[in-house]
Amino acid sequence: MFIVALALVAVVAAAPVEEPEPIVRSAYEQDPSGSYTYSFETQKGIVRDEQGELKDALDEENKPHSVVVVRGSYSYPGEDGKPVSITYFADETGFHAEGDSIPKPARR
Repeated sequence: MFIVALALVAVVAAAPVEEPEPIVRSAYEQDPSGSYTYSFETQKGIVRDEQGELKDALDEENKPHSVVVVRGSYSYPGEDGKPVSITYFADETGFHAEGDSIPKPARR
């Protein structure tokens, strides 16, 4: 049993380590109000852009509080070489994403 465990550890340790994707563009800005912008692009064409800001909202008990509202997009080359693009937003109602690669709910 010990030999099997030792062999398994040796196989896992010998597995090749994938190099991280080089970043060719990166930016992040945040202001004191809590707003921010964030973006990056990799050498292989993965791109992400995001903006966030604080918004006043009401909780379940109608008490005021702040929520972060986020809007953004990301894209990457698909396996067929065509770009895959997703846009999204998140607020007090949850996370919402749209894109051709996201299945649409069936209509009844």
